[in-house]
Amino acid sequence: MSKVDPTGDETSHRDALVAAAGAVAASRILSLSGHGNVSIRPGDGNVVYYTAAPSLRDFPPEAVVRLELSGRVLDGTLPPLSAAAVDMHLTVYRYRPDVHCVIHTHSPAATTFAVAGRPIRAWAEPLVIFGMDDGIPVVPYARRGTPAAAEHIRAALRPGLSAILLENHGVLTFHETVKQALHTAVLVEEAAQLGLGAAALGGPKDISG
Repeated sequence: MSKVDPTGDETSHRDALVAAAGAVAASRILSLSGHGNVSIRPGDGNVVYYTAAPSLRDFPPEAVVRLELSGRVLDGTLPPLSAAAVDMHLTVYRYRPDVHCVIHTHSPAATTFAVAGRPIRAWAEPLVIFGMDDGIPVVPYARRGTPAAAEHIRAALRPGLSAILLENHGVLTFHETVKQALHTAVLVEEAAQLGLGAAALGGPKDISG
């Protein structure tokens, strides 16, 4: 899956989002509940496609919602729980014009660090190779859907950052393409697993230099 094609029509964008949801589910990073959401923004436009369903497993195409960056729904139904989560995605798009896909999961190992309020540091070489040599920061907790939650995410965004941990909540990854956003989510979960395993041996060692 490559960068979302800005020349595609609405049907192709919906199909791309359904395929993205399936790819996240197939990656095996989801929690037991399968909870998570994915969004795509074609080109540099004002329209976002979002997965408004409780689970990304067997995601139903009819649960795709099309909305503006302002949050105004253009097509589909946005249940209250999904509406509370969608603002995380829209906040990223508003402040990072280079981003075209956002993925939110409760991937178990990475969310363990989020619940502990502990950042994932660059102790695994793939993080360094793929531009995450500063590690994955923790964004302070605020109930999702509130202005404070959006502001905490906005304050954490900087050029080059592609993942954050949401304290007491989960993980948010974002990138130029669906493939890159998912790859980032997998690398973050893998690094978290390694960090938890290394804790039994005295703790992970950060890569220096």
